[in-house]
Amino acid sequence: MFDNLSEKLQRVFKNLRGEGKLTAENMEAALREIRMALLEADVHFRVVKQLIESIREKSMGEDVLSALSPGQQVVKIVRDELIKMLGSHQSRLRFANEPPTVMMIVGLQGSGKTTSTGKLAKWLSRNGHNPLLVSVDVYRPAARQQLAVIARDVKLPIYAGTPEETAPVDLVRSARREAAQTGRDVLLVDTAGRLHIDEQLMRELRELHEQFSPTETLFVADAMTGQDAVKSADEFHKQLGITGVILTKMDGDARGGAALSVRSVTGQPLKFVGTGEKPDAFEPFHPDRVASRILGMGDVLSFIEKVEQNIDQKQAEEMQRKLIDNEFTLEDFRDQLRQIRKLGPLESLLGMMPNLGPMKDLKNVKVDDKEITRIVAIIDSMTERERFNHMIINGARRRRIAKGSGTSVQDVNNLLKQYAQARKMMKSFTGGGFLGKRLGKLKLPMLQP
Repeated sequence: MFDNLSEKLQRVFKNLRGEGKLTAENMEAALREIRMALLEADVHFRVVKQLIESIREKSMGEDVLSALSPGQQVVKIVRDELIKMLGSHQSRLRFANEPPTVMMIVGLQGSGKTTSTGKLAKWLSRNGHNPLLVSVDVYRPAARQQLAVIARDVKLPIYAGTPEETAPVDLVRSARREAAQTGRDVLLVDTAGRLHIDEQLMRELRELHEQFSPTETLFVADAMTGQDAVKSADEFHKQLGITGVILTKMDGDARGGAALSVRSVTGQPLKFVGTGEKPDAFEPFHPDRVASRILGMGDVLSFIEKVEQNIDQKQAEEMQRKLIDNEFTLEDFRDQLRQIRKLGPLESLLGMMPNLGPMKDLKNVKVDDKEITRIVAIIDSMTERERFNHMIINGARRRRIAKGSGTSVQDVNNLLKQYAQARKMMKSFTGGGFLGKRLGKLKLPMLQP
């Protein structure tokens, strides 16, 4: 996400750093480039105007123009203004004083509303809550069955209702009663949608809102639709009073205009983003981390959090011991790859790394996730003895392994070469540099071969 904008802004800052001295003239030229980059990223024009004016006001002062590193100061100013535009700090969910907390999930049809309801339920479950789901979309064929399938996938309960309960208000009332009786502290209400906003839809949503006073009313929008998503969010807020936005399909949006505009236009925070199809491809929105990613500074904190959530620390510590004792085998290598897979698409992980020093070219790396499947298949085709001592794998063994895994001898040779390189690279990586020390303390498995 934000790839195009990030690349253009970094080019602007590189040109500024190349100037011998920062002047009003070259600063204005830089501001024009920043304005064009933001507009091409589909950021709302009023938001762009406001942001450029704020940057101009703060960057044209004598303190900046006469500074020893004015280019770096401008980068800091742009980062600070981006964070302010995005919301200054993470907007957390609010919960009722007396459970169950009712949260309404609203949005247009096709925006990913039902899927987001399931993802939010799983996120709540992983963060100490016990949610119950209910669908009140009594119009779209199989809408309630769709939520039931998603609830089963995330292993959370859903209130199915009775044949007599055909009105949304009746369904929510019964679901709230069941949540209270079964100790569920959050009730997620997946509401009906339309292809466009109409009065019948809004009337139904207002009735639900008045009857149950939800603590959160979250609007789900498709990031790929850009300013149309922002416009719809603003209309829903005017008519219903939303408390936050969930943007879906952020992994496929290289521009990021909706994410950068929604808070300024609606006045309501962006609370979560969907970053993939899997139930756990869903994360809270952190303005400061997103601003850092846009400016090429990476998002190491999110990377660390993702690792801590998905990686078995005891197994990671054992991997570290094996590395130190030079006992890291091909079987361990296979297990490490399986753990890395839990973290999500590899290109997404590389996008969290800073574009600095030896990592500056990571954003250009194209990762084939099928390669991990191929490597695991090759290692699975080895005998236990071969996995524990790769030095015995001669030509005949390589041909047998290739045939057993449905690959070629060249693939087997490449794997053995990668294995040797991984041992060498990861050992040096965990031993030096700020990032290596920070991640090394956490005993991250992919950094401990």
